[in-house]
Amino acid sequence: MRNCIGIDVGGTTIKFGLFREDGHLLEKWEIPTKTEGRKEKLYGDIAASVRQTLVGKGISRVNLAGIGVGIPGPVLPDGKISALVNLGLCDLNLNTELPEYLDGVKVRAVNDANAAALGELWQGGGKDYDSLVLLTLGTGLGCGIVENGRLVAGSFGMGGELGHIIMNPDEPEACNCGGHGCLEQYASATGIARMGRRYLESCDTASVMRGIGELTAKDVLDAAKAGDPLAMEAVESSMRYLGWAMAHVSHMTDPQCFVIGGGVSRAGRYLLDVICRHYESFIHIQKPQAKVCLATLGNDAGIYGAARLILSD
Repeated sequence: MRNCIGIDVGGTTIKFGLFREDGHLLEKWEIPTKTEGRKEKLYGDIAASVRQTLVGKGISRVNLAGIGVGIPGPVLPDGKISALVNLGLCDLNLNTELPEYLDGVKVRAVNDANAAALGELWQGGGKDYDSLVLLTLGTGLGCGIVENGRLVAGSFGMGGELGHIIMNPDEPEACNCGGHGCLEQYASATGIARMGRRYLESCDTASVMRGIGELTAKDVLDAAKAGDPLAMEAVESSMRYLGWAMAHVSHMTDPQCFVIGGGVSRAGRYLLDVICRHYESFIHIQKPQAKVCLATLGNDAGIYGAARLILSD
C-alpha cells in the first residue's frame, strides 16, 4: 500500500500529515512558516521536512503517491496562484514548482478551505455524504464546496467564497476585502464579537458582556449560552445572516449537508440549534433540507483533505 502526504500551509505554521492510501494517519507534524518573502524559501522548507520524515519512516519515493497542499488563497485549475497575501508571496505554481525540490513527486495545490471541506467529507463530519458545504467560522469565514465527491473550485479559483457575498449593502463599515456588508462581517468570530459590541453600544440593558474589556466571540457565545439577553440577541442576529446565506447556497447547489467548523463551532449544540432554526426559516420550497452538523477533524481537516486530493486525482 502506497502513502501520500497532506500539507496545510498557514500564516504561522505549516502542518503535515503522512497517510496510507486507506486514509489512516501515520504521523503528523508541523514547522514554522518562514517565507522571508520568497517562494523558494517556502518550497525548500517543505521539501526538507518531507524528506526528513520519509527517511525516518523508511519510505522511498516510489511508494509515495504524491503530496497535496492546502494554500490560503485562490488556486486556478492549473495550479497558478497570483498572490498569497497572508504569506507575502505572489506568482506561484506549487503543481509545477514544488516537484523540482522533491525529485519530481506529484504535487497538487488547492485552496485551504476547499482542502478542509474535502477532508471533512472523507474522514470527518461529512463522512456519510457525497455533497457538502463546509463553513469555517474563524477570524474570517471560509467555505468549501464538494459536489458528488469533487471539489467545486470555480473557473478562477474563487468557488466557495461565501464569506464575501453581500448580505447588507447598507453596512457602514468596510470589510477587509473592501466591500460593505459581507457575510464575514457578521458570522465569523470577528463578526460575532463586533455584533456583541454593537448591541452593547445600542442600549443600556444589563449584560455580563459590559464587564469584559476586549470582547471576543467566545465571550458573546458563552454569555448567550448562559442566558444573557443581549448576547443572545447578538448571536441570533449573526446567525440569521448565516442561515440566510446557507438558504441561498441550498437553492443553488443543493448539498446534502452543511458542516460547521472553525473556532466558533466549539460553541457546539447551542450554536448549531440557532443556525438550523434560521436556515430552516429561509427554506420554503426545498424538502428535504440539507442536514447541518459540526466538523469533527478540527485543525487536521486541511491535511486530510490535501491528502485526499492526491488520492482522488
